[in-house]
Amino acid sequence: MEELLVLVIEDDPAIQAIIDDALSDGGYAPSMAASGEEAVTLLKGGEYDFRVLVTDINLLGRIDGWEVARAARETDPALPIIYITGAAADQWRSKGVPNSILLTKPFAPAQLVTAISNLLNTSGTPLPPTT
Repeated sequence: MEELLVLVIEDDPAIQAIIDDALSDGGYAPSMAASGEEAVTLLKGGEYDFRVLVTDINLLGRIDGWEVARAARETDPALPIIYITGAAADQWRSKGVPNSILLTKPFAPAQLVTAISNLLNTSGTPLPPTT
């Protein structure tokens, strides 16, 4: 079974590294983007089959994580989305897309892997094999 591709939008290199390690260890294939613009380009390009979107809210550039998630859902209405934020959690109810999860920074890397697994379970997507 191939690894599921997870698009991660995070502009902090230290957090990118932590998430990359956690997802790789969890059996996923992380793909990193540092800005909302880069993420939307990847999502709309159709070159990659992203199975999950993990996005920070406050990003470099003009497009924030809320907008990235809405653009992702235009491309794939069932795409599982996880928001990660330190400052914008109070906006999730009004700006977040339906059937999404929010993790507040700081969070344990295992929490992210568990959140992805939970969203994939509810969407009927097969999970990566355990090692």
